[in-house]
Amino acid sequence: MTDLRVNKVKESLSEGKVVAVPMGPVSSELIEHFGPLGFDAIWLEGEHGPVDFDNIPDLTRACDLWGMTPIVRVYQNEPAVIYRSLDLGALGICVPHINTKSEAEAVVQASKFAPIGMRGSFTSRQGIGIDNYLNRANDQTMSIILIEDIIAVNNLDEILEVDNIDIFYVAPGDLAQSMGLPGGAGTKAVRLTSHTTLKLELVFFHSAGSHGSHPEPTGCTKLYPPPAKGFDRCQRKRGVGSNSHLLLET
Repeated sequence: MTDLRVNKVKESLSEGKVVAVPMGPVSSELIEHFGPLGFDAIWLEGEHGPVDFDNIPDLTRACDLWGMTPIVRVYQNEPAVIYRSLDLGALGICVPHINTKSEAEAVVQASKFAPIGMRGSFTSRQGIGIDNYLNRANDQTMSIILIEDIIAVNNLDEILEVDNIDIFYVAPGDLAQSMGLPGGAGTKAVRLTSHTTLKLELVFFHSAGSHGSHPEPTGCTKLYPPPAKGFDRCQRKRGVGSNSHLLLET
């Protein structure tokens, strides 16, 4: 038997660290070059990029060699797409265009085994040689949802009520388009909406995510830990939660 791989992103966020994740077109060879640089994770782009079921095993295997957590952005909120990506080696999945509480709950159902969800019962590549994998996997799998439509912003209070979503990620590109500002990720209106959304996520003690700069680059994404549980929410809003340069760097 071997040890269950640790999700480095979940571990670092639980320790209060900000996590930088390289994103963009990658190959297994390029991932190996990222390995010595000390990143916690690699973002594998399956919504707007070439990552698919045929290459997820090798891409995630390259991440495993260097102890980096493979995060796959899938192309739709479909149970089989989500749990197949996890079965093939992803330790984190990111699901686009989550606009309602029920859509967020569907992500949890597809990405977590019972009793939390109903992910298809299969050992997966990450479970090979792992004792009692089906009862341990939930601790190391990570669910990220994208808040990238104005509808989602308007429904944010109820979306944040959903348990077992690890990161609520604000994506300004599509958010701008949904606000009638295509290509306007860096506009004042979109930035203000993004900042307000991120603040609310942190005030509700959730981990948040954002792109590192505007307009949306192929570079790094930033994932932010929730505030300490004993910390006053109003203080948090005046402190880290309101520091725009930290949450959405310009």
